[in-house]
Amino acid sequence: MGRAVVTISATYGAGGSVVGPAVAARLGVAFVDRAIPVAVAERLQVSLDDAEAHDDRVDTGLARLLARWAPMAAALGSSPVLPGEGLDDEEAYCAQTEAVLRELAVGGAVILGRAGALVLADWPGALHVRLDGPLEQRLAYAASRLGISLADAAAAQRKADAARALYVRQLYHADAASPRHYHLVMDSTRLPDEVVVGLVSQAAAELADLPSAAPQAAEPGRAEPKGG
Repeated sequence: MGRAVVTISATYGAGGSVVGPAVAARLGVAFVDRAIPVAVAERLQVSLDDAEAHDDRVDTGLARLLARWAPMAAALGSSPVLPGEGLDDEEAYCAQTEAVLRELAVGGAVILGRAGALVLADWPGALHVRLDGPLEQRLAYAASRLGISLADAAAAQRKADAARALYVRQLYHADAASPRHYHLVMDSTRLPDEVVVGLVSQAAAELADLPSAAPQAAEPGRAEPKGG
């Protein structure tokens, strides 16, 4: 089998943090999540705190900023201008994040979040997956897995989903929920985790074996340049 590459976009409570590592283990490739800010910090020669400030997690800088501005964006019907965020810094972070993702993809990887389906849209043999499901089921899953109340899960969901959607829209001018970005769009709340893992792993293995799936190092570049 070729070196499988999978990107996973998941809404809160859809099981991305469970499915991702399990698929990586099944395929024998790296699972890419928290390592990205570290690698980007090394490339930019900045502190990890600075790199994490641009990460797409809801509990760190950029995501927290985006989540806070999401209501205004909805009211205005447009993406907000981020106060205090320099365009050059944002561009540098995105360019280096994409470079790291592409380097990791050469050796095979399962990448959770970070607009992976957009960054690696043209990567030979890459499988792009979207995990989602009805809100009620996602909240129940999250509450059970994390040992929190439904109210706490709902509060976390609102922030996480708004931040992740706005991250993709702000930096890539794309809709993270659009099926056009993915090969598989699954209601992962209706299936056991092991079934989801099996389906994703099988599809990834099939794509990796296609003749056109030979990985190649690619020049880093924005999927959709800012301002374009």
